[in-house]
Amino acid sequence: MAAFGSVFMPKMALATFENNQWSEASIVGSDSIQLHPGAHVLHYSSTCFEGLKAFRHEDGSVHVFRMDQNIKRLAQSSRLLSLPTLDEEQVAKMILDVVAEYGSDVPEPPGSMYIRPTHIGTEAAVGKAAAPTATSMLYVLLSPVGDYFTGGAKALRLLLDETGMRCAPHMGMIKSGGNYASALGPMMKAKAEVQADQILFCPNGDVQETGAANFLLIDGNEIITKGLDSSFLHGVTRSSILTLAADLGMTVTERDLTVTELLERSAKPEVEAVLSGTAAVLTSVGTFIHNDKEYKVGTGEPGPTAQKLRQALNDIQWGKAEDNHNWLTKVC
Repeated sequence: MAAFGSVFMPKMALATFENNQWSEASIVGSDSIQLHPGAHVLHYSSTCFEGLKAFRHEDGSVHVFRMDQNIKRLAQSSRLLSLPTLDEEQVAKMILDVVAEYGSDVPEPPGSMYIRPTHIGTEAAVGKAAAPTATSMLYVLLSPVGDYFTGGAKALRLLLDETGMRCAPHMGMIKSGGNYASALGPMMKAKAEVQADQILFCPNGDVQETGAANFLLIDGNEIITKGLDSSFLHGVTRSSILTLAADLGMTVTERDLTVTELLERSAKPEVEAVLSGTAAVLTSVGTFIHNDKEYKVGTGEPGPTAQKLRQALNDIQWGKAEDNHNWLTKVC
């Protein structure tokens, strides 16, 4: 099977911003874009993106999950990077139009169609290191996908890093390529040295996020995660899981969590730890690695609450449960 996100549909939606206005969007080939070698994005990383999914229901209809939240976050990222202001209605139409184009190619569950809207600065101006791009390009790629973690149900190994951060604190809320690049070096080192699947960044003992997902701790009937601030990404899946946890009668606590408390709680057999994200959905953590020691999280295996929450989310996405929060947008 091809790696997650490495197969693309042959066409995408595209619009450009020039002369202070957005062009009409069009459906074009997805094999290439035209970009000047001096484009702002290539030199000063003026880029942001989103990841969301479309799902096929049993009746054959196709629905996009929480598109409004992803578009709001893309618009926010664009603002914070001083990229041209997005037309959110146009972005929504681009997503729906290109998904409709390939409605028959949306995989059956547990697969889905991964949707990647991307906004990049295109002005050819290498002298603009301290100035925003005047032009940009927005495109929406589609990729049919299966599970993100090919290991299946195996619980992950996380290295707790108290010295580094995933990205600069003022960049945390922005879903930008540079943030992922900055986490890549430490992650590759952790994989090579302690066979970690991911790093959980905990600067000065403050438990934040991994390189590509939010972190949640489940202790009995309580789910604990860091309260929203500008230092880390506000995940749509994180928000959805917390909402569903409250629906199931769980106590949802958003607050600071220290490494010391995390390790103390994780020693209890009923405790579970999970990563949440559009790609990963909800993936269990079985081991923490800290100061050259390994700590088993609960039983060390995927736990029942994580499975229950993941199933509750999937059931809504796949049309097997009532969409009480109006999270789905029907495409076709």
